[in-house]
Amino acid sequence: MARFLHVADIHLGFDRYGSSERTMDFYYALVDVFERYAIAAQADFVLIAGDLFEHKTVPAGVLNQAKLALQLLQEAGIPVIAIEGNHDNLPYGTRTSWLRHLAQWDGVILLEPEDGADELAEIYAPWDPDSKRGGYIDLDCGVRVLGSRWYGAAAPQALKRLAEAIALLPPGPAHQVMMVHHGLEGQIARYSGALRYQDLSPLRAAGVDYLALGHIHKNYEEQGWIFNPGSLEANSVAEARSQMDRGAYLVEIDDQGIRATLQQDYCQRPVVRLAVEAKKAWSIDELREAAIAQVQIAAGAEETQGAIVELRLRGQVGFNRLDLKVRELREELTALSEALIFCSSTMSRVRNMAARSRRGSSDRARTSKPSCSKISSPPTAPTAKQPWSP
Repeated sequence: MARFLHVADIHLGFDRYGSSERTMDFYYALVDVFERYAIAAQADFVLIAGDLFEHKTVPAGVLNQAKLALQLLQEAGIPVIAIEGNHDNLPYGTRTSWLRHLAQWDGVILLEPEDGADELAEIYAPWDPDSKRGGYIDLDCGVRVLGSRWYGAAAPQALKRLAEAIALLPPGPAHQVMMVHHGLEGQIARYSGALRYQDLSPLRAAGVDYLALGHIHKNYEEQGWIFNPGSLEANSVAEARSQMDRGAYLVEIDDQGIRATLQQDYCQRPVVRLAVEAKKAWSIDELREAAIAQVQIAAGAEETQGAIVELRLRGQVGFNRLDLKVRELREELTALSEALIFCSSTMSRVRNMAARSRRGSSDRARTSKPSCSKISSPPTAPTAKQPWSP
């Protein structure tokens, strides 16, 4: 039996909120998952199915986070096998990447098939520990791991060619695992470019037993052989644990089949979503008081302290919404909640009945982006666990 950890969409260096403390959360989540579900679980290997980094250009501090996390597995003797994602793939016109740097440092085994090869038999070369290059690797635990690249819109044609190349490989271990950083259709709304199941089925026919996906931040499984763990940390309030399942897979594979368990018990910053439904007869003061009361209830239950908090003010009101001093209200609610980050979508949700007929959808679209406030704090050293650690 082989046991492995499957993670994806780690997004080290996430900086969307402009909070250095929030950026550190993604590092804490990764370290906790490695310690719990790779080292303590005695995994034979770890898969990173794309998007280790948030950006193709990686700051020194973020690169240091990756090395510190990977060093834990190096010291435990657990190999880490990775592929590129759309966030950290090889930049156009360049010959190297930060993932390639980690491979040269022996932090990861970066699998890169030679897609431009003229012959199918040349696409997948075995991993060479000297050159630190290759498209697949055979492990002593009885698993062959195959890589892929980020293909964008060309993915269906590229995966079909990879399947043909896999079929030509020499015999190897009993089980084949493959990593692909693309999403399957039907999992999330408004996602163009998703793969159809029939785009992946040639890989199954070529002998892939476990397809380790990344890219979509929501957990899903398909047909007992396709597995997507989702992101480790929430990249937006919509990815709160209360909204969608996501995490890391701890997998066992043997002659009896596949047993993949989604693990969600690890260090994550809480995300709290609140809403107030405005009444037509409310004044500005009544709407403001309702918003304060909603946050007070959550703060009194100790749900908001140090969390990411979103407040939606929805409905129709009789006053001009521009008269609502949104920034002042948001600052007051941020202080009241003691949230690390406080987001409000007041401007987009509360509609002025009197002016509604004079404004078109384009005006509403311009005000639809939530505004966020953050509590300023110095960067946290990447050592201690956060207080919300399980």
